[in-house]
Amino acid sequence: MAHSFISIKKFTDEPYSKILGYPEATKRQIRSRIKELEELKIKSISLTGPTTLGKLAILGKGYVGVVVLAKKGNKKVALKIRRTDSQRKEMKNESILLRLVNSVNIGPKMYAASKNFLVMEYLEGVKISEWINSLHGAGSTKRLKSTIADILEDCYRLDQIGFDHGELSNISKHVIVGESKSSLIDFESSSTKRRPSNVTSITQAIFIGSGIAKKVQKIYKNPSKEKIIESLKEYKQEKTQESFEKLLKVLKL
Repeated sequence: MAHSFISIKKFTDEPYSKILGYPEATKRQIRSRIKELEELKIKSISLTGPTTLGKLAILGKGYVGVVVLAKKGNKKVALKIRRTDSQRKEMKNESILLRLVNSVNIGPKMYAASKNFLVMEYLEGVKISEWINSLHGAGSTKRLKSTIADILEDCYRLDQIGFDHGELSNISKHVIVGESKSSLIDFESSSTKRRPSNVTSITQAIFIGSGIAKKVQKIYKNPSKEKIIESLKEYKQEKTQESFEKLLKVLKL
């Protein structure tokens, strides 16, 4: 898809400056951030995406930052901009966590980080809830099962390295599905200090707790909640390959 890009030099002024210094920033802070972007070799930003900031389209917004499509050299990247009211003083910790999940081939690739910015791989795709809504006709059951299995595999790998995403019960904001792959995104609430519950959280979100569960149930008949919960309890105790495969079998994946 073609996107039009605006030079970062134009982001000193309203309404664009709102994106670099959301929710509020001084002219000096904005100039400092533009200098930071130049050091990261970010040339331009495209105002596109499913979320809005005022009247401007962006890729996403969270407690820590806003995410926009940008260009580093000629390469499209996702740029996460630290909010001026964020309790995080810099982006270093999130960049460390992202590199850790990258080590097991999960999440968008981490390219560069500075105090106020994270430069990541731009993953084209839609929120999993939208993707499930779009499924119909022949092959939709197979595609759904394959995608859910891939997401659960990613969650299992995170469990194995003692990494907890932290927000997977809110699956729609944290899983996107693209043409060739699905991906977990947004690791700003992640931790290696908590007991990981990635497989548990995502299984409950997809099969038990949410509006998504009802949609999934319409596409293919799931086992009873009791069976799923029983299998999850066993997995939580052991977190072995065997208990994970048993869970996949119960979920008919």
